[in-house]
Amino acid sequence: MKRKYVPMDGQLSPRFCGIKTFMRLPHIKTTEDVDFVIVGSPFDTGGTFAVGTRFGPEAVRSMSTLLKPYHPGLEIDIFKYCSGVDYGDFDVNPGYIDESYQLIEEQLDELVSKKVIPIIIGGDHSVSLPHLRSIAKQYGPVSLVHFDSHGDTWDSYFGKKYTHGTVFRRAVEEGIVNPNESIQIGMRGTHYCAEDALEAKALGYQVITTDQVKALSPNELGEKIRQRVKNNPVFVSFDIDFLDAAFAPGTGTPEIGGFNTYEAQQFVRQLTGLNIIGFDLVEVLPDRDPTKITSIAAANICYEFIGLIAWNKRKKQNALFETNQMTKA
Repeated sequence: MKRKYVPMDGQLSPRFCGIKTFMRLPHIKTTEDVDFVIVGSPFDTGGTFAVGTRFGPEAVRSMSTLLKPYHPGLEIDIFKYCSGVDYGDFDVNPGYIDESYQLIEEQLDELVSKKVIPIIIGGDHSVSLPHLRSIAKQYGPVSLVHFDSHGDTWDSYFGKKYTHGTVFRRAVEEGIVNPNESIQIGMRGTHYCAEDALEAKALGYQVITTDQVKALSPNELGEKIRQRVKNNPVFVSFDIDFLDAAFAPGTGTPEIGGFNTYEAQQFVRQLTGLNIIGFDLVEVLPDRDPTKITSIAAANICYEFIGLIAWNKRKKQNALFETNQMTKA
């Protein structure tokens, strides 16, 4: 019988007890009998302003103990359909981005090769490059669904090609993301010059700014995403500064004029049914937020990711059941 890994029951053991794994899932380095793994990518040397996101995975895990198995928004008992573990953190080499990229990629390869869906908690946004490198080995160039206030498509920063602001240009150049079937959502940060706003579009990405998103309903945004990525393998990257600074002060480059946590939930829920093969959530900098509201928001976005996995599994199981019933008839 297949083993199922589920969170510790908060009605049997208080949620403030025990080691702080994500949602109090078991901490086991396994790819057997699991649909997803939570894993930390605690590297922040790619940051160009405030650093400290290496402590993001720890902070998000701590706040995730408030989460419960039943997802009311998607109306699903997640762990009826899913099994998952907290895999721990990737090892990195602090201060050395090339070496850390290699370490992260090699460790992620072990998960992706088994078709387990990784939910990766950063770290600054530079870590998305080794995440995508590993994903592309298994699936080929992927469609990117990118929630952020910045496009992260600069060519360089202080003459360096690898930073958290260049990651999605490098991904296109390396052929691991298909920009013509990818979408960036929520861009609103200020620029050094007018050309900055055009770089992502020039690479082939579809860009929907914050002002444009605000004019859409969640369903309308969801339709634009579906039209763009089609049935391709999809990697979802969520920078916590997609949220307004009032809701996510604990990040390296906060931006005002953004989204609240309710809106973010609604947008992520629009991704049901997509062929999602991996997620990351990045740029949580807990030292800048003693209230911990940023970490609470990040934990809940990761919870939405798990909900999407469960929703898709239920849909497949229901479709299989209906097919079997028709065959019997």
